[in-house]
Amino acid sequence: MTKAIRVGILGCRGIPNHYGGFGQLAEYLSVRLVRMGMKVSVYNVHNHPFQEKIWNGVDIIHCYDAEPKIGTAGQFIYDLNCILDSRKRNFDIILQLGYTSSTIWFWLMPSKAKIATNMDGLEWKRTKYSWPVQQFLKVAEWLGIVSSDLLIADSVAIQTHIKKRFSKPSEFIAYGATNFNNSNKEFLPKYGVKPYAYNMLVARMESENHVEHIIQGHLNFPETPLLVVGNTEKNKFGRKLKEKYGAYPNIVFTQGIYNIEALNNLRFFSNLYFHGHSVGGTNPSLLEAMASQSLICAHNNPFNKAVLGENAFYFSSINDIEELLAKGIVKNEYTQWIETNCRHIEEQYAWDKIASQYAQVIKWLIE
Repeated sequence: MTKAIRVGILGCRGIPNHYGGFGQLAEYLSVRLVRMGMKVSVYNVHNHPFQEKIWNGVDIIHCYDAEPKIGTAGQFIYDLNCILDSRKRNFDIILQLGYTSSTIWFWLMPSKAKIATNMDGLEWKRTKYSWPVQQFLKVAEWLGIVSSDLLIADSVAIQTHIKKRFSKPSEFIAYGATNFNNSNKEFLPKYGVKPYAYNMLVARMESENHVEHIIQGHLNFPETPLLVVGNTEKNKFGRKLKEKYGAYPNIVFTQGIYNIEALNNLRFFSNLYFHGHSVGGTNPSLLEAMASQSLICAHNNPFNKAVLGENAFYFSSINDIEELLAKGIVKNEYTQWIETNCRHIEEQYAWDKIASQYAQVIKWLIE
């Protein structure tokens, strides 16, 4: 009998996902790799809500995370703890999700394992970081490049960046999504909205996600509610937005919505869905909006255009948003865009397809 390939997944806060894009990737990918006959382990923070040792056939390894006590620096300690533990596990492949706080420990990676790194986005471009931090992130990106046996780009734009800046090849493997069809209006009254009579956005409260621009674009349209979905209490920028715009009756801060059925229905019944992310690769929330049959208005940048093509509106300024709202866009007049985006999800971003691509590169590394 052929020995099962042993895969360790590092770089997320754990599964089942409660935290973000990498957790979602680890959750959907790990289960499918197990079905393909691989032995998969995912590292979880010690205080993750799921405390069992096996989840849907995936081995769960809990490691201490110091972030709740010391802040962002704790991520480096968590990654170190995961890497030190991985030296005891005899993995064939380590799949490293991101490079921000892990690549400084590259020299501690188990010597017998092949290292595949998902390079995430251009972290050093994020405006929330100070200049010294941005310079550190450039170094971390370089360390991720030189210390990996395989680079994975989740966007064609990221793949181009890696090739141009480092003259290194990478495999393009996007995030995944699943088309949503089970619409249910019962979730809407809780947020005070009616079908197709509101707009929305889903984002972390960070300046590079252009949340404030989207809000400001709605201020002169009081008859159009804007649902702002995201935690405003987590950082200074989020608190500022809530304080500055919370009194406007059409700006509704919902905080985070973690019920995926409720979130999918809100996206489904929105008139316009605004996606302001400007730094990174294939953003999971953008794919989920496409899969939820949203009519999307995205920030005009190569990352978003690589995914949406001609099947969305784009904005570069507050004025662009105001002009779009003034046109009185009606969602059902753009069914062709929506159907095309759903078809792209099925053909390019289905989770089974994404998992198969990861399985192929894992086997290639082993062989």
